[in-house]
Amino acid sequence: MTQQVSTALYMTPACAEALRAELQDLLYTQRPAMARTAQWAAGNGDRSENADYQYAKRALRRFDGRIRFLSKRLEQAQVIDPLQQAQRAQGRVLFGATVTVEEDGEERQFCIVGVDETDPARGLISYQAPLGRALLGKRVGDLVLVRTPGGERELEIIALEYGAIDSRPHPVAPAGAEAEDEAEDEAEDEAEDEDEVGAADAGTDTDVMAE
Repeated sequence: MTQQVSTALYMTPACAEALRAELQDLLYTQRPAMARTAQWAAGNGDRSENADYQYAKRALRRFDGRIRFLSKRLEQAQVIDPLQQAQRAQGRVLFGATVTVEEDGEERQFCIVGVDETDPARGLISYQAPLGRALLGKRVGDLVLVRTPGGERELEIIALEYGAIDSRPHPVAPAGAEAEDEAEDEAEDEAEDEDEVGAADAGTDTDVMAE
């Protein structure tokens, strides 16, 4: 039987809540305020040489781009509560799992989360990342081989649990400078590319979520 590859965009409740809050803030606070600034600045002389107007227009473009990105993200999102995953997992690693592994005698802990909330420094890894994909579906005691650009790694799963994960989406730099606009555009393009390319390697819905 052929398994259907998952194309859903999974995220934790904390991530979805943060994205919704950011979208509401942009729509009802930041963008209206900047639109008023742009309207005021437009009356202050030649727009081509008006620094205030140019600043406001760049900020509005950035806000509009971010609003489109967040709206699309939330439209595609499938929110998964790690606490509910515990009932489905039956001892397997699924999305939302907190996994303790041992590698070369050293223990490390990872939480498997969505692409918008990854933070390797805090042990938050994407289910589409090589390590996340390698861990999905495994159980305590399994040896996991992870292929990375730096070579192969072998880890042993020594503990598995499901609990609330305090994750947040990637921070966004303040609006204004063109360099910041370009940086965010690149980040959003990269995230969208990861969705499209990573979906082919992300595993099946059963691997990620369980039926």
